[in-house]
Amino acid sequence: MILHCSQKLAAKLTDVSPVPLEETSPLGSWHGHLFTLDRRQCVMFCHDATRYVLFLPGLRKEHFAELGGKWFRPLYLATLAMSGCPDTQIKKLELALGPMRFDTATDRSVQGSLRVAKQDLEAWLYRVPNVMDLDPLAMSCHLNERPATVYGKCVWPEKAMLEAVALI
Repeated sequence: MILHCSQKLAAKLTDVSPVPLEETSPLGSWHGHLFTLDRRQCVMFCHDATRYVLFLPGLRKEHFAELGGKWFRPLYLATLAMSGCPDTQIKKLELALGPMRFDTATDRSVQGSLRVAKQDLEAWLYRVPNVMDLDPLAMSCHLNERPATVYGKCVWPEKAMLEAVALI
C-alpha cells in the first residue's frame, strides 16, 4: 500500500521515495497530509479512488515511525467495522493491505478533497474545547458520511469504500 505524502508529512517520515512508487495493493493508494490544530500535529489520510478519510490527532515524533502499522491500519479497520463491513471481509482486507510505503507523488484532486475534509473537521472544533477531545474513530466515520467529488463525479466515501472492499 502506498501513501502519497504531502511535503510536511514527508519531512517527518523516514524512507520516503522521491520517485513515484508502483501500486501493488488491490485497494489502491492513499494520500496523507500533516497539519496543526490547537498546537497539535494531526494527520489526515484520504483514499485516492473513494475519498474515504481517516483522521489522527495529537501525533508526536515517535508516532511517525509507526504511522502505517500502529496508527493507520487499526483506525482504518475500525472505521470499516463501524460502517458495517463484515468481519470476514475485514480479515481478508487486512491480509491484502501489505506494508505501507511512502512517496511524494501527489494528486491535486485528492489534495483538494483533503482540504475540504479538513475544513469540515475544523467546523467541528467549535463544539469541543480541544482537538484532543475529538474521537478519531467517530470523527473519521462522520467525515465519510458526506458527499465528495472524484474528478467531477459525486461519491459517498463510506459507500464507495465498502463497495471497493467487497471486491477484494
